Amino acid sequence: MPRVKVTIGKNDGGQRLDKFLTKSYPNLPQSMLYKAIRKKDIKINGKRCENSTRLQEGDVVSLFLKEEFFQKEERPEDFLKAPKKLSIVYEDGNLLLLDKKPGLIVHPDENYHFDSLIARVQHYLYDKGEYDPKAENAFAPALVNRIDRNTGGIVMAAKNAEALRILNQKVKDRELQKLYLCLVHGVPNPPAATLHDYLIKDSQRNQVRILKKQVPGSRTVITRYRTLKTNGKVSLLEVDLKTGRTHQIRAHLAFYGHPLVGDTKYGTNAQNKPWSVAIQDPADSEGYVCTLSLSDAFVVTSGGYQRYFTAPDGTVYQHILDPKTGYPVQSDLTSVSVVTRGGFGGQGTRADAYSTALYVMGEQAAVDFWRAQDMSFDMVLITRDGRVVYTPGLADCFNEKDGTAYVYQLLAS
Repeated sequence: MPRVKVTIGKNDGGQRLDKFLTKSYPNLPQSMLYKAIRKKDIKINGKRCENSTRLQEGDVVSLFLKEEFFQKEERPEDFLKAPKKLSIVYEDGNLLLLDKKPGLIVHPDENYHFDSLIARVQHYLYDKGEYDPKAENAFAPALVNRIDRNTGGIVMAAKNAEALRILNQKVKDRELQKLYLCLVHGVPNPPAATLHDYLIKDSQRNQVRILKKQVPGSRTVITRYRTLKTNGKVSLLEVDLKTGRTHQIRAHLAFYGHPLVGDTKYGTNAQNKPWSVAIQDPADSEGYVCTLSLSDAFVVTSGGYQRYFTAPDGTVYQHILDPKTGYPVQSDLTSVSVVTRGGFGGQGTRADAYSTALYVMGEQAAVDFWRAQDMSFDMVLITRDGRVVYTPGLADCFNEKDGTAYVYQLLAS
């Protein structure tokens, strides 16, 4: 008798046998997988099969293997920790069209925190009863296309495997056209062109370089643009990518002297250079604990270390009052800095209000509030026990100060 029998469901049909088993049983080494297929220790509908055999809905895969290969780690689903907030443009039984906002990553990155677009999609479908990971062998709802963290636009998500295969094929066959609107410095000349060059990636710096000539390790990049409008200083371009490379639009347009407005990674214009904002050390009026490299953002800091007086008995009274008691705040924080982005409509006022309120709340309540607000702002918390805690949205622009006694901690979402 086989140790395990798996009935192929709708979402697993159409896959190669080896691909399905690799996803379903990560503890099964690939070499042993192929050996088991050759020795007929893995069969489909009781018959011999090949690595490349395509599975059909209703097939029964029998596996005569040791139990250790079938053990799966039981753990809570990470996607349930993500907010359910989605901006849905269109939805039917097979797909979702989502308006992804700037600042949200589409997939988890090396600084993984649980809020990503795909995690929100899976949480949303789970709550609707359209996705249950325990009922699936290998499939999970997936995104068809991706856009960078700081880019906004439409992202497609497939609810089932058949929709994912169809949409992926349409992308591959270029039946779906993706256009980008980009605001760049200067006036491109000519106003419309197709740029054809080479790109090489620097993984350590998370940057790419554009080259006129091909070198080992480089890949072709083709970017088509046309100018829609200009005021002589900045221009609005419509961009069509003929290749899809990392940071292609940003690097390619910057290479020709027209970096995206606000792009501090590839922009060379003075307008794109970020501000370096130092967060003061509450224990040293002339010192700082970190710097933030920011553009188009508001930063407001609150704390009780600047305005206070000391009573004759040595008690220190600060100027921020606890509304619950009417007395000066007794907080486990010494400083709270709030960073807000996304336009100028009240974002500065929001940062000001949040920084004081979070200081009064204390560390744990401040973190809980940040999560309850869908992590729509960032913050740096300096605690009385000597920690500097900062949110994932600041990971790319946070700079620790060397030689300090503080312990730096990236907050998990």
